[in-house]
Formats: sequence, C-alpha cells, structure tokens
Amino acid sequence: MKLILKNGKQIVRGNTLKCVDIAIEKGVIVAIGNDLQGDEVIDLGGKLVMPGLVDVHVHLREPGFTDKETIKTGSNAAARGGFTTICAMPNTNPIPDTVKKMNDIKDIIVRDAVVHVHQYAPITMNLRSDELVDMEAMDAFAYTNDGVGVQTSGTMYQAMKEAARINKPIVAHTEDESLLYGGVMHEGIRNKELGLPGIMGITESSQIARDILIAKETGCHYHVCHVSSKESIAAIRFGKTIGVRVTAEVSPHHLILNEMDVCCDDANYKMNPPLRSIEDQQALIGGLLDGTIDIISTDHAPHTVEDKESGFVGSPFGITGSEIAFALIYTHFIKTGMMTLAQVQDWMSLKPAKLFNLKGSSLSVGQSADISVFDLETEHTVKETEFKSKSINTPFIGAKLQGMCALTVVEGEIVWNVI
Repeated sequence: MKLILKNGKQIVRGNTLKCVDIAIEKGVIVAIGNDLQGDEVIDLGGKLVMPGLVDVHVHLREPGFTDKETIKTGSNAAARGGFTTICAMPNTNPIPDTVKKMNDIKDIIVRDAVVHVHQYAPITMNLRSDELVDMEAMDAFAYTNDGVGVQTSGTMYQAMKEAARINKPIVAHTEDESLLYGGVMHEGIRNKELGLPGIMGITESSQIARDILIAKETGCHYHVCHVSSKESIAAIRFGKTIGVRVTAEVSPHHLILNEMDVCCDDANYKMNPPLRSIEDQQALIGGLLDGTIDIISTDHAPHTVEDKESGFVGSPFGITGSEIAFALIYTHFIKTGMMTLAQVQDWMSLKPAKLFNLKGSSLSVGQSADISVFDLETEHTVKETEFKSKSINTPFIGAKLQGMCALTVVEGEIVWNVI
C-alpha cells in the first residue's frame, strides 16, 4: 500500500519552506513531489514535515521502575513529541551490565516500542564500581553511567581507552560527588531565598575539564550530557579548539528556564543538573548557536506524582520532556527569531543521528520513512491529562505552546496522529 503525505512544508535551501507531497511504500520514501497519487492520503494542510526527531537521552525506567514509565509508554510519549528514535539510559534495575541483561531489555523493546529505541550500556558494573563492563562483548552503540558519573579518573581513562579501541562513544553525566554537599538546586540567588542547599556549577565543569584532557590522551569520542553552566561551555569550547573529539547536548528546560523561575519549593523544578543562573542560561543559548553545543536532547526523566510530593529535599531529580520538547523550542526560540527551523532540524534530528551513527532519516527518496509533522499555527495549552507518559512531572503544565506534533511515522507506520 502506498501512503501519501500531501501538502506538507519541507525545509529546503537553508530556511526556505517548500510545499511537497511524500509517497511512502514498504517503509521507505519512494517519491517526493506534487500531485502524487496513492492508496491512502493524509492531507497535512501546510504543516511542517521533517525527518523524525532523534533524542539521545531518555529514561524509560524499565525494568525496575515501571510505576514511573515503561518502554511502551515512554516510546508512545516520544512518538507524541515527534521522536522516531530515542536512546535509553541504563539506570534501570537490573542495570544492563552483562550481555544477558542487555538482551532482556532488547526483547522488551522489540515487543513494546513504537519508535526505534537504542539501549545504552553502562561504563562500569552496577554504575558504581570501578570495574568496566565488557564493552566489546556488549556491543552497545554507546556507553554511559548517566545518573551517577564516573568518579575515578583512572576508571574514566581505562573506559575511554577501551571505547576508543572499539570506536564507540563515552557519554558522560558529569558530576563530582565530592562537591555536592547535599545540594538540591543551583547554588546562587534563589536557593538562599528558599533556604535550600545548593549545587555549585563547578560540580559539573570540573569533571568535564578532567574528561576533556583524558579524551585528548585517548582519542575517544567524548559526549557531555545535559550541559548547564557557563564554565562547562568554556571547557567544551577549549576542548574543541585543541582537537578533542568532544560533543555536547543541552536540554530544552535549561535553555528556557533559570533559577529565578523556581518560585517555591516545587519539586517539578528539581532536575539534575539544576536550573542555573541567568548568565549560565545565556551561555547555553550562545554555545548552541556558535556550535560549542552540538545537539538538543530532552533528558526525559519521569517520576510519579507521589515521588515529587516531598519538595526539593525529599524528591528525586528529573522532569519529563519527550512530548513537548519541539514545541518548547519552537515557541521560545524559533517564533522569537533567535533560531531557525533549519537549525533546530539539525540539532534535534540530523546531527544526533550522525554523531551516534543511529538510524536517522533525511527527507529524500530511498530513505526510511521516519517522519514527523508539526502544527506551527495552533496554540496548545499543556494539560496534565494529555500525557502519554506515565508521569506528569514537568514545570510546563499550563504553558501555551505552538509547534505540537500532529503526525509521527516510523518506517511507514503511523504511530501518532491528531490531524
């Protein structure tokens, strides 16, 4: 059966939009043009059509924490947000630190996922030890101890050395735990006003600086998760200038919010790294625009309502992010003229697929039909009742956004449709 996506607007030649029809057959784009004919036609009505979004940083919580999320609900949340490929962090229970545990998760992915899901392997056994996993046997697309961070320099050196040998990335949650001091939000203005313990920016940036030097020594591709501080931007920029294979991501909430948006002891504003100063926020935006930061990733981190009832001190870190990420970026940055559609397409689709050698798609004949369609005109109010994720822990409830996803197609199969 041939599916026609009719009257979509495709980004061409920089930031120009061109009206096109897209023909899909057997999971592949077979034609792009005008007045195409097929067995089933979906009229996009001039909505934006893009290669499917790619998110290299999500927490699907399965196995072990299925009250928060599952591979099924998390992948449906991703589909609602326009993501056709996502990468799941290994802080599950059990942690997938052996081939068998990894294969057990892959079996669930095959059974339940509605989008492409790639599972990270940890760098070390149980995320906390200094014993490396058998990277070659695991054969994951990348390795990370996200949620913890590698605390020992020698362990990170050995990990990067092995990752370089097998040509796989090390993906780092950067956090020197000896500098945490029980902090729950940024060490700045607001934490003092609220009487809450702070997390210094150096907790993150000092470990990035360490890792950049180790990456230079080993030749490893080193990717920094959820960058949050101006000092981290400076360290990454320095690494790039001296030829280190360093890439970095930023999350939408760190681009849009800062510490001053935390008005009270509301744990839906508690994430790790925390919302930092206005100066940090501006450095992140500048770093994305000048290429210091390479991609945007959500750090989708679902928690139950009960998890988040204990305020900043008693609640876990993390917010959900998959379902409204593109709309947040569109509303706050593209509509305001700070960023272009073409740039965001690079940061949220083309570049992450390329950096991690993932299954991605350009909108061209012969490519896999992984396609997302966005409504740039209709204003949408974010509601607690609409989430496909099991969890609703986000500070953006009530936000008015444009750019919500209207249609998501994965290998020619419709996995989200509100057209």
